[in-house]
Amino acid sequence: MHKKTKLKLTLFSLVVGMLCMFIAVVSDHWAVLSPMVEQVNTTCEAAHFGLWRLCKKNLYITDLEQVGLGCGPLSLPGEHNCTYFRHFTPGEESEILDVKTQREYSISAAAIAIFSVAFMILGSICALAALVKGKDYIYKPAGMFYGFAGLCAIVSVEVMRQSVKRMIDSEETIWIQYYYSWSFACAVSGCILLFVCGLGLLILSMPQMPRNPWETCMDAEPEQME
Repeated sequence: MHKKTKLKLTLFSLVVGMLCMFIAVVSDHWAVLSPMVEQVNTTCEAAHFGLWRLCKKNLYITDLEQVGLGCGPLSLPGEHNCTYFRHFTPGEESEILDVKTQREYSISAAAIAIFSVAFMILGSICALAALVKGKDYIYKPAGMFYGFAGLCAIVSVEVMRQSVKRMIDSEETIWIQYYYSWSFACAVSGCILLFVCGLGLLILSMPQMPRNPWETCMDAEPEQME
C-alpha cells in the first residue's frame, strides 16, 4: 500500500476516534445502575451517568418476573431527572451516587478526559498545519499528541470503571446491578483509535528506512506523503 494511502486511512481513523471521544465526553450514558425490584405495581429508581451529570429515572414496574432482579430497562416510561456533578466547586459536598468518595473518582475521570481533549486539539492543529504547509515532519508532534490523547482516554475509562465497581461494592448505595452503555463504548473505541493511529502517524512520519546496509537514514531519499 502506498504511503499516501496509509496516511489518509490513518487520518480518517483519527477523525473517527476524535468523534467517538467527543461524544463520550459530552454524553451521560457511561454506565446504567439498577436497584433490586422488591415488589410490583410500584416505582424503582434506575440511573445512568457520565463525566458531568447523573440522571435518575423512576420506572413503574408491573411485571412479576422483575421481582428480585434489577430495575429496568431504561426504555420504560417514567419521570426523568438529571443533576450536574459539582466537580470543581470548593466548600460544597457533591451528591454523586450517595457516596462521598465517588466525587474523587468523578473529578479524576473528568480532568483526565479534559487533558485528552486538549491533546486531540493540539494534534489536530499540527495535522492541519502539515496538510496546509506540506511539511511532513509536523506529523511527528501530531502523532505524539494523538497518542497522548489516547493514553489519557484509556486512564479516564479505567478510572470510571473503578468508580462504578467501587460504587456497586459499597454498602451505602442501593444499586446492585450495572452495565456499561453506549457512551462507554464510544470512549473505548475512541481511546483505541487515538492511541493506535497516533503511533501509526508517528511511524509514517519517520524517515524512510535505508534499503542497503551501508546506508543510514540520513542517506536514504525522503519519501513524501503529499
